[in-house]
This record gives sequence, structure tokens and C-alpha cells, in this order.
Amino acid sequence: MSTATSPDTRTPASHPADRHDLIRVVGARENNLRDVSVEIPKRRLTVFTGVSGSGKSSLVFDTIAAESRRLIDETYSAFLQGFMPTLARPDVDLLDGLTTAILVDQERMGANPRSTVGTATDASAMLRILFSRLGTPHVGPPTAFSFNVPTRKASGVMSTDKGGRVEKAVVRDAVYLGGMCPRCEGMGSISDIDRSALYDDARSLNEGALTVPGYSMDGWYGRLFSGVGLDMDKPIRDYSADELHTLLHGEPTKIRVEGINLTYEGLVPRIQKSMLSKDVDALQPHVRRFVQRAVTFTPCPDCGGTRLTREALGSRIRGANIADLSAMQISDLAGWVRELDEPSVAPLLAGLQHLLDSFTGIGLGYLSLDRPAGTLSGGEAQRTKMIRHLGSSLTDVTYVFDEPSIGLHPHDIERMNGLLRQLRDKGNTVLVVEHKPEVIAIADHVVDLGPGAGTGGGEVVFQGTVEGLGASGTLTGRHLDDRTALKPAVRTPTGAMEVRGARTHNLSGVDVDIPLGVLVVVTGVAGSGKSSLIHGSVAPRDGVVVVDQGAIRGSRRSNPATYTGLLEPVRKAFAKANGVKPALFSANSEGACPTCNGVGVVFTDLGVMATVESPCEECEGRRFQAAVLDYTLGGRDIAEVLAMSVTEAEGFFATGEARTPAAHTVLGRLADVGLGYLTLGQPLSTLSGGERQRLKLATQMAEGGDVYVLDEPTTGLHLADVEQLLGLLDRLVDAGRSVVVIEHHQAVMAHADWLIDLGPGAGHDGGRVVFEGTPADLVAARSTLTAEHLAAYVRA
Repeated sequence: MSTATSPDTRTPASHPADRHDLIRVVGARENNLRDVSVEIPKRRLTVFTGVSGSGKSSLVFDTIAAESRRLIDETYSAFLQGFMPTLARPDVDLLDGLTTAILVDQERMGANPRSTVGTATDASAMLRILFSRLGTPHVGPPTAFSFNVPTRKASGVMSTDKGGRVEKAVVRDAVYLGGMCPRCEGMGSISDIDRSALYDDARSLNEGALTVPGYSMDGWYGRLFSGVGLDMDKPIRDYSADELHTLLHGEPTKIRVEGINLTYEGLVPRIQKSMLSKDVDALQPHVRRFVQRAVTFTPCPDCGGTRLTREALGSRIRGANIADLSAMQISDLAGWVRELDEPSVAPLLAGLQHLLDSFTGIGLGYLSLDRPAGTLSGGEAQRTKMIRHLGSSLTDVTYVFDEPSIGLHPHDIERMNGLLRQLRDKGNTVLVVEHKPEVIAIADHVVDLGPGAGTGGGEVVFQGTVEGLGASGTLTGRHLDDRTALKPAVRTPTGAMEVRGARTHNLSGVDVDIPLGVLVVVTGVAGSGKSSLIHGSVAPRDGVVVVDQGAIRGSRRSNPATYTGLLEPVRKAFAKANGVKPALFSANSEGACPTCNGVGVVFTDLGVMATVESPCEECEGRRFQAAVLDYTLGGRDIAEVLAMSVTEAEGFFATGEARTPAAHTVLGRLADVGLGYLTLGQPLSTLSGGERQRLKLATQMAEGGDVYVLDEPTTGLHLADVEQLLGLLDRLVDAGRSVVVIEHHQAVMAHADWLIDLGPGAGHDGGRVVFEGTPADLVAARSTLTAEHLAAYVRA
């Protein structure tokens, strides 16, 4: 006899695996963190906030994400680790509950001129496969549509290994098809070099005839030219036709110089390889100036700038070739793909459709696939990187975002918030470093760092809900509901800068007068044409100083003191006070510690293990020789001065023995732009995009331009610092300068004397001026998306 058993309806005990629902950080000391301990809930959206320099990035990126990446790297074999970058363990006592971290940061997507939006996101690869299957006439495999792959021909014996035996076959004119235009080598443009910019024909090579940066006759170049048989003492204008051809266009030739085998190549092909194969903006400033002076770029006449061969351009699907589709606005291309009904490539079309729809969903539908990746802003690059994760089936991943609201209009921030929630709702942990209250408002958990910046920060001053943050009394909590009121009165312009028929990128023949002598804010949704208008029609004019967020070029030895020129008067003051040479007070010159060469740290390579970075034992990280530190100014040595914050140094150089007016002036400008917390010796590589822009602004304020153009100066600014920025903009205008700001922050819009709103949409739906006037008039009209959000902000 059997007895029926009923299912157990009791609540089962929780599974041990369910207890791991927190990321625990104990004793984090990376950068300025002071033994920070925090518990972060998994599968929730956590926002980290606090003033600039309070330690947000140190905790999220340099501690949590860095350790996650390091642990993942350790799962690979020692052989593979030898080819990977070695990562040191963060300075933290305990990290528990980590999951795989995916970083979506603001770093630009590189300045390789061959990289486009399509190549960076695999959309171009999908299009190439599509054309290799459906294109008419049929051209060849997907490589036949790639502008990065040249067509190659080969003849000879081909060997094939098969089961331990080698089969040989004679091939004649075997062709491996590529889509690279042979004339421009897939660059889309050809360069023409002005000979007069390469040399002074009245001089000889030994007299310094060459004006190309780096081509000195004292080094190997002089030996190469003499080794190939050129007369080093004859003026270039007296060269024969053959000698001039050898100098300028000589084919690669093997020569022997001083017992060493070298290859000589003419000046023009060498310049093309060393300078013109790179993105112009990525070159060093002096090289970039030479290229801009000596080289003109024109669209390739063979491919019309499309980079592709005639065969690739001749293959079409429904009347369009691959270059036509790549040049289309992505939102339009998505519609074209949606109408393509081809069951034989249905999975490919579905994947391409999803990818293109993701661009539109994330607010980048106005881009085209042939847009060079190096021209994307930091915010656009971050959102482009985000696309590949939206359709991922991975869950229980930690996504780390660095100010995803950068470059976004308030209208676009709502869409970004939806995407962040979407990632969280799939079961992922989302960590966001952010200042915008619109993003903070959607957080499940908030971690506020502070109370100040630099050495005054590095502590968790609040963690909990958004409502708790507002009532916490912290700096962030007090400013969370800040609103800048509309100006009761605006300044009167002193003139106007006329822009007529502007057609850069998506601008549709824009005519606008930009008032001078006032604060002008140019706004509009992302992709509406703001940057195209200002950078295309205003920035190139004389007297205009442009301050953007581009990377500051420099090594780990560069710091705010060297970049701003502050160190020069400081070195001279030390030298005068002690009766010695100024060079002694440079860590890059005579005063450098001989053990670490003035770097302050010593690197120990442990093979496949993480390279250990430890303070130099001789100078104890101070970078200078012990003898140099015996010299003081105002009771401080040079290392102690470089360890000061801008605010502390400003007081130090103001009075007493250390009084140095030139240094005090520079420090005053740094404090004016909100960088009082930076230390003078802090490496430039550790600065955020917003900090870099404000550092440039502080430097260029000394140049005395008539018109200042600022590109989103609120980037990286805490709510409490926005008021200080507005004060700085007012001081610039009151000093007689015109200030034009490209900005989305409503506080800056409300504070403007004149607003220029572009739109109404993005891409070909934008490119028009939809409003120009005072902020009060815009709020009263409520005729644009900007008007609606500004009215809500000022609670009108």
C-alpha cells in the first residue's frame, strides 16, 4: 500500500549563496582615501557623489574596478599574463563580494584615422558581410568591402600541411581581395606637401636648411644624408635634379654608415609615414603646427573620400552601395535595414537592426558609421562603448560609469536614466560616479564622499537613500535642490559676431549674430549642431581662445606647476634666496634624485606578476637629491612646496620671505577656476576631463583673448562648485571679454545674458536656430525642449 505525500509548503531556509549580496570594501587608502570602509548592495544602482577631488574615482575605479580586473587577469595562464598589462593590487585591506567589472569611462576612442564609429562597434563588419552575400554585382568576400585591407596578388609555390605531409602547388596571380582604395590607402584623402615649408633653399644641409621638426644634422639624419652621397655644404637651390629627387623622393636604399647598416628614404615618404599616417590632433604641438603649415589634405579623387575601391563602390543593394549606407544618419540606416526582407541573412539583419536601434535608443542616432572615432566627444565615446553591453545576456556583472550625463541635454538624461535602470533590472550591479541631481535621483543607494577635496576629502560622509542624502546636511545634501534664478536684468551687448551660411556637419545654412561683451550660452539636444556652429564658425577667428576638455599632453612627470608655468618663478625664487642655479630645483634636471631619475618611485618588474611600484628609498618619494632639500624658501624646501595645495601655496607666496608675485598670480587663477584643492605636484594623468579644462582655462586667462569659448565647463563640477564657476564667468565678462559657453546645465542657462538654442532634434532633424534671446524670453515662450526643462528648473 502506498501513501501519498503532499509537497512541503514550509518556507525553505535561505541558501548560503544568497548571503553574498554586498560588495564590501574595508580600509581603502588609494590616492586620498583615508581608510574608507563601505558596503555596496549588489544588483542595485549606486551613485557615488561628492565634490571634485573627494575620492569618488579613487574608490570606484582605482579600488573596486581595478581589483576586479586584476583578479580576472590572474585566471589566465602565466604565459598569457606575460602579454597583458600588469596591474598592482590597490591599497586596501579587504575587498569582498566582487563581480566582473565592466568599465564605461569618458576616455576618447583613440585618434587612429582608420577607426570609425562603424569599425569601433562592429556595425561596419556586419555591413561588409551583408554586401558580400547580397551585393550586386558580387565582388568577393567581406574583406573586399574593407577600406583597411589592401588587395594583394601573389605568384609562386604554395605549401599546405595535411596530416604530416606537405602538399605543394604552383599558383599564378592569386588575388586576395581587399577594399582599400590604392590611391589614398584607405584614408579618404590625399596630402600635398608644400616644398617651401620643408627647407630653405638658400642654405645647405649643414647650415640647417631643413625646417622639419626633429631633422637635425647633428644626429643620424646628417649621417644618412651624407651616406647617400648628398653634398652637405652646397645650398639646396644649387642641387641637380637627381640630387633634389634623392633628397625629397629617394626610394628606400640600403647604405652603410660608420659600419652600421641603415636604410635611406627620401624626405617626403618619410614624413608621410611618420607624421601623415597619424591623426593630426594626436601629434605633438610643434609637429602638428608644422603639418598644418606644410600639408594640405584634399578628398581622394579616385574614391571621392569613401576610402574604397571602384569595385566595392560598384556593388549595390537596392540601389545603395556600402559607402552610401555608412554615410547615412544611423537612425535612417536603421529604417533602411528594417525594410530589407532577405530570409537568407535573417540572423545577420536582426543583429544589425538591434545594434542600430541601440544607437538611437542611447541618443546617438544622429551619428553616421563613417564618422571618425577620434572626433567623438567624451560623452559620445562613453555612450558608444555602452552600446555593446545593452543587448548582452550577461547578468550579475558590475557596470561602472564615469559621469554618463556628460554632453547630454536634460531631455537626453531621462533616456540615459532609463538605460541605467535597464542594466540594473537585468540583475547587474550599476555603479555611477555622478554630479547631476537628475541622475542622483534614480539611485537605489547613494555614497557621498568628502567633506572636501584632496587632503580634505577621502571619507564617506553619507551612505543611504536619496531622501536621506537630502536631509543629511552634507555639502551634496545641502545643494541637492539648488536652483539658480533667472537674472532680473541682463547685460547690454557691445557688438555682435556675425555668422552667415554655416554648413559645418548638420548645420543647414545657419545665420546668427553672437552678441559680444556678454555671457552667451549655446544649447540644444545632443547632436543638434552646437559644437559644429561654434568650433566651425567662431573658434577659427582671430582673438578667440578655445578651452575644451581634450587631453593635456605630457608625461607622468608633468603636473599643474609645470603646465601653468608656475614652477619657473618658484625655481628662480629658490635660487635667488639660496645663491644657486634654478636648475637644481627641477626634478627633470640637475636636482633630480639619481636613483629614481626624479620620478619619485622605483618600478620592480616581477615577470608575469604585477610590477611593484614603491617609493624611492633614497629620496623617499620626494624626487630631489638630499642636497637640494637643504635649500629652503620661507622655511619650506622645494618638495614641501610641490606637496602644497593651490590654496595653501597661494597664501605661502603672498607674504613674507616667500613672497613671489608671479607665482601668486598663477595660483590665484587656479583658485578662481575651482582647482584650489589640487596639489602642485599632482601628475596631470590623474586629472579628470573637467579638471583638465579648468586647468587650461587658468593658463589661457593669462593670454588675454577677446572672446573665450568654453565647452561644457560644468563637466566634473559638484553642485556646490557651479556657483563659483558662474562667478568666474561673470568676472571674465566684467573684465571686458566676451564669453561663449556650450552648455546643457540649466544653472548656466539661467545665468546667461543671451541664449542660442539649436534643434529641434539631432542630426538632420537639427542644425537650425530654434530660439535666440534672453533666458526669461525662452521660459516665457516654452517653444523648445530646452525651454520646457529650463522652465521646470527655475520652477516658472
